[in-house]
Amino acid sequence: MKLLEGKTSLITGASRGIGKAIALRFASEGSDIAITNIVDDDEFKNAIKEIEALGVKAKGYVSNAAKYEDSQNVINEVVKDFKRIDILINNAGITRDTLLMRMTEDQWDSVIAVNLKSVFNLTKAVLMTMIKQKGGSIVNMSSVVGVSGNAGQSNYSASKAGIIGFTKSIAKEVGSRNIRCNAIAPGFILTEMTEKLPEDVKKEWAEKIPLKRGGTPEDVANTALFLASDMSSYVTGQTIHVCGGMLT
Repeated sequence: MKLLEGKTSLITGASRGIGKAIALRFASEGSDIAITNIVDDDEFKNAIKEIEALGVKAKGYVSNAAKYEDSQNVINEVVKDFKRIDILINNAGITRDTLLMRMTEDQWDSVIAVNLKSVFNLTKAVLMTMIKQKGGSIVNMSSVVGVSGNAGQSNYSASKAGIIGFTKSIAKEVGSRNIRCNAIAPGFILTEMTEKLPEDVKKEWAEKIPLKRGGTPEDVANTALFLASDMSSYVTGQTIHVCGGMLT
């Protein structure tokens, strides 16, 4: 039996990178998949087709996770279409990197809204569904810089640190309802964003990592699979670092 057979997963920001890798991994384990994106572009449509090709039900929803009303609506739509939501992956995120002395209010507010408020929005919206189902797994995408901090990323680091505190609190609130809430803190992951970095910069990063390589979106997806599935039925309120030992 596949690990997620009979389950429905909602993954935000899943048209590429880590979100898409999670969607494909979950589909390969039998989960029906709902994904969101802020725009209905070709990348989004192609991601849905790739998921469907794995033999599961898949549907995309154009939604802004940073908006409270959008999040309520998308949860209602997914429940209407799939009848249930067993797994929520809060993956939507952006960066607006700059030193604090140069950071604008909009650069701060937009990162906090997309990265942190979205986690509040979707988690609050899905809770009643999971309570009625008597169970569920919520996985929030944090970052190693939410633990260590990083110069030029005070907004991003603050948003990712906030996710860790939120995750621990929700785990304590809903554990008695058989709902688990965990976080993943990826390190240097080779995505479309990092691929644009110069080769010497990527090599320098890799040298700082005990495993001597950047991670892949699939590395993160495998950890998400563990946290989403019954393999982690006694794991909640935790943050798992997927960083090759970067913070060890």
